[in-house]
Amino acid sequence: MALKATIYKAVVNVADLDRNQFLDAALTLARHPSETQERMMLRLLAWIKYADERLQFTRGLSAEDEPEAWLRNDHLGIDLWIELGLPDERRIKKACTQSGEVALFAYNNRAAQIWWQQNQNKCAQFKNLTVWYLDDEQLAQLSDFAGRTMALQATIQDGAIWLSDSQNNLEIHLIAWQPRS
Repeated sequence: MALKATIYKAVVNVADLDRNQFLDAALTLARHPSETQERMMLRLLAWIKYADERLQFTRGLSAEDEPEAWLRNDHLGIDLWIELGLPDERRIKKACTQSGEVALFAYNNRAAQIWWQQNQNKCAQFKNLTVWYLDDEQLAQLSDFAGRTMALQATIQDGAIWLSDSQNNLEIHLIAWQPRS
């Protein structure tokens, strides 16, 4: 018998002062049985970073041909492809050729550092690729916000993300390993 995804609900208020974007959203996240809580919360953080009313979570781990989240345009093209983890070069190339912009969120200190050393030059050839890195300490603190129902407030200013709920406050600094050209 296959395990089913666990459903999480998040009501998110985003004030992105860097992009002059203000948004209230009710989101549903399906956590795959093999997905960690940290990874699920990183998906949510990626959504917050690029918040848009058309930004949608996909089937994620359940679909190899889709990103974690995407922003599709009116012609069903992909304006933004959000990827998590440490993908191989073929996956990055696929994302960069199919989408106007790609945001990759790398995590897992030790593995990510090695991956970046091996892939930095390969990634540099993709001008529409941004590579963000979140260290293990911040990721663990982010995972403290996880709950089956969440009410989160996020403020983004000068690249910093301030996240809060009724019990926690966290300032997150993503490191831009490769800013978009």
